[in-house]
Parts: sequence; structure tokens; C-alpha cells
Amino acid sequence: MHPIKTCADRDVCEVFSAEPETVARVRTRLATVDALRVAEFFKALSDETRLKMAIALCGERELCVCDLASAVGTTVANASHHLRVLRQSGLVKSRKAGKTVYYSLQDDHVRDFLSTAVEHGAEAILP
Repeated sequence: MHPIKTCADRDVCEVFSAEPETVARVRTRLATVDALRVAEFFKALSDETRLKMAIALCGERELCVCDLASAVGTTVANASHHLRVLRQSGLVKSRKAGKTVYYSLQDDHVRDFLSTAVEHGAEAILP
């Protein structure tokens, strides 16, 4: 006798059986989400250097480009490029003081999200 396969065994249900009420509820919720905007948010953080920079900013009120470059081990030019991507995605903001540009996280939502992601990542590698 063959064992019955579950969704967990094959990553796909063997019988298609969608529940109309559930599908309608999910579609309504999805219609309120700007998925493209959220995807850009994740895309900006998908680069290791940009993610490290964002995490570095979690622990500081603000950092200048030179400090961020040194902290993550890259050049100022490379750091500036990555910070521009983070700024364009709405994750960080900048302010100029004389010839120095300082970066900080856009708001506490970004800080909370990154802190939770770091915490989850640490849990995922623990035995």
C-alpha cells in the first residue's frame, strides 16, 4: 500500500479544491496592498551591502556615508550608490550638513521591520 502524500510532501496539493469564500477574502485583502511598492522594499534589502547598511542604521540615530562605508567594508563611492537605492526605495532618508551627508532610517516602521528580521535570522540558525 502506498502512503498518502500531503501538501508538505510534494509542495503542491494533489486535488485542486479552492474555497470561494477564502479566495474572495484574500483577494479583497490583496487589492489593498501595493505589492509593487512592497517588492521594491524587499528588492532594496536583497543586496547584502544594503542590508548591512540598513542594519547599521538600526543602532544609530544617523551615520555619515564615510562611517557607513567603513562599517560595512566598502568604498565611499560604493556606499553612496547603495544608499541612493535605499533612499529611492523609501527605507532611509538623508540630510546634508556642510559637505557631509548623513543617513538615517526613514521611520520606526523600518527599524522595527529590520530588528524583527535580524531576530528571526538569528533564530533560524540556532540548533
